[in-house]
Amino acid sequence: MNTLMSPAELQAIEKMREQELEEARSIQSMMLPAEALHTGRITISHAFQPMAEVGGDFLDYFELSDGTVGIYLGDVSGKGLPAAMYAALAVGTLRGVHKTGQAPDSVVSLLNKRLLIRGLPRRHCALQYAVFQPATRVMQITSAGMPAPLHLSSSGCRFLDLGGIPPGLFAAAQYESSTLLLEPGDSVFFCTDGITDAFDVRGDQFGTERLQALCAANYDNPAALLDCLFSAIKKFVRSREQHDDMAAALFHLAPGRH
Repeated sequence: MNTLMSPAELQAIEKMREQELEEARSIQSMMLPAEALHTGRITISHAFQPMAEVGGDFLDYFELSDGTVGIYLGDVSGKGLPAAMYAALAVGTLRGVHKTGQAPDSVVSLLNKRLLIRGLPRRHCALQYAVFQPATRVMQITSAGMPAPLHLSSSGCRFLDLGGIPPGLFAAAQYESSTLLLEPGDSVFFCTDGITDAFDVRGDQFGTERLQALCAANYDNPAALLDCLFSAIKKFVRSREQHDDMAAALFHLAPGRH
């Protein structure tokens, strides 16, 4: 039996694939904020660059009914369309939890339980989730398998010592929230490991030292930090093909009266 397809059949299949990919891009766009968040003295902005047409990194930020501001950034295992689909599952689960006002460690713990119920082989979801209280200027952060966030302040730029197991792996995983008091003018930088793991043509990584130096150099110019970062990575990697999704978010508390 001749199994060769006609040009018309091949064209129809290709068109179907393009339509499916376009639908995947639409799903991807729903996992990212449409614009920066401005509320009071708080600004949260982001940048995203997928490795392929779609990817497994996601993030969101929002204001809750009690005046607190939340932000999360995630990175699911895998690449391309399968990763994007699993990210959609994680985001859908998160959006059903975070608006309850629970502490970050409780949110991540519940996400872990729900991902295990809907578990997929070799799939998990690294995540950072933070909630900021404008009245006290305290940020609570829970990290689970993500690169350490950076605290940018007038006294320097330092990595926060946070760690945890990515949700979706172990039922016994436990999560803790760390607290950070922000002063007016401070920022907190979050990113996925595609940023620090970006390789140049010689196989060197962009790394944490370059990231820290760039954040420190742009402490007084938070509006330009993300653009400067992605431009620096592009210059660093040169012709090297991107091997992972890259996502970053910057939380900034503008100077002003306490």
